[in-house]
Amino acid sequence: MTAPGPPPLYPLLYEELVRRALAEDLGRAGDLTTDAIVPPGLDAEARLVARAAGRIAGVEPALAAFRLLDPAVAAEVALPDGSDAAAGATIATVRGPARAILAAERTALNFLGRLSGVATATRGLVAAVAGHRARIVCTRKTTPGLRALEKYAVRAGGGANHRFGLDDAVLIKDNHRALAGGVRPAVERARAAVGHLVKVEVEVDTLDQLDEALAAGADAVLLDNMPLDVLRRAVERARGRAITEASGGITAGTAAAVAATGVDLISVGWLTHSAPALDVALDVVA
Repeated sequence: MTAPGPPPLYPLLYEELVRRALAEDLGRAGDLTTDAIVPPGLDAEARLVARAAGRIAGVEPALAAFRLLDPAVAAEVALPDGSDAAAGATIATVRGPARAILAAERTALNFLGRLSGVATATRGLVAAVAGHRARIVCTRKTTPGLRALEKYAVRAGGGANHRFGLDDAVLIKDNHRALAGGVRPAVERARAAVGHLVKVEVEVDTLDQLDEALAAGADAVLLDNMPLDVLRRAVERARGRAITEASGGITAGTAAAVAATGVDLISVGWLTHSAPALDVALDVVA
């Protein structure tokens, strides 16, 4: 099944990452095995295959690995990002210099498997909350250097992105509250320091903290690790006054109950820090 995926990534966001991964793998002497066995000038055809069913993400970074080693490698994509692949399905086919195809294999699969795993996990959570207003969003708990790609994979899985870094929104957490002397002074200082387009969100653990955040004019409230009955009351208090976000240990098994409270967003860190990679492989066509 081919589904509309997210807008494609600009190559600028992944080419340098792919270059570094290739350099890490090829080291100082290149692919000793392939160079010894495969004669120069030999062409080959190979298929990128999903060994398990899942949501696909990362096709272009994977294909970039082959092209960066040899621009003569051509590719035909069968399942673009955002597609659902059955086990055994061909994701893409590459044709060209055999040495480049084999030398880039692991780098290509690392990107494709990792990002497809994130997309697949996100798809599962999105399905779990279907019928509710809640949207699944990721966090900043990403692999160093891969944030843009992993957040893209969340979008490919049907989720949405939380802030990308410390510089695109204010999120006042417990340590900020402690050092500021409470919710209100933290919000007031943030409002005075940032531009008019910057949103201010406050993490709260209790209904009293929620009331203080709402009174201070927070744009959003992160309702952290609240029991469902408390979470439901918090959502009711905040309705029409601030965006509500539930967070803290939410799984595919608990997401529906959290969504049923009426919360606007459900943020899940494990989507990007612990989602298992999708099993993908490269098969040479004999």
